[in-house]
Amino acid sequence: MVQKNLNITSECPAFDVSAACSGFIYALDVADSFIKTGRAKHALVIGADSFSKILDWNDRASCVLFGDGAGAVVLKAEENTDKGIQYCKIYSDGSYTDFLMTSGGVATTQASGVVTMKGREVFKFAVEKFCDSFRELLKQNNLTIDDIDLVVPHQANVRIINKLIDVLKIDSQKVVVTIDKHSNTSAATIPLALNEIKDTIGTNKNIVLLSMGAGFTWGAALIRM
Repeated sequence: MVQKNLNITSECPAFDVSAACSGFIYALDVADSFIKTGRAKHALVIGADSFSKILDWNDRASCVLFGDGAGAVVLKAEENTDKGIQYCKIYSDGSYTDFLMTSGGVATTQASGVVTMKGREVFKFAVEKFCDSFRELLKQNNLTIDDIDLVVPHQANVRIINKLIDVLKIDSQKVVVTIDKHSNTSAATIPLALNEIKDTIGTNKNIVLLSMGAGFTWGAALIRM
């Protein structure tokens, strides 16, 4: 539908990448791979979710957390540059499926179902995997926490973000928080946050993106501006 509305020809493939709240980083990794292998020169990566349609509005533990939103970035191939995506790694562990999921689906119950969540378990797992993937990113790129100029985490819960800051000893001024403006919009939170800061980032900056979502899925990316 997006391809049609943008009048893009069939020479350009269009497809969905479904990884819940980690969907944006998953799709970013796919698009980056297309560009770095020479199979694409440009890529449009969209993160979008409409949670209001799959919430149980009587479940105050979940319905107050999620929102609807969409955001997008354009990736462009460039030669002889040290800018752009430097690193991206995605993970998943299906043994935690029941911790955060929808109670159905068109392929199982023929209905969309609603979001169900074990909040304490999700909180603990999110903090652990945010920190683990961040440390792995630093290790693989020979960086320290002081080398990072901005951290853009998935905007799931401000308590999770504050815990991430506390555990990793990050300067809170380096961590982007926009959840108060759009709540948890799943795959849309990172591109929405990038949109908020795009005019103030500057150059020669190391930016880390972190995500964690149902499945469980999670991932981390390093971008050099």
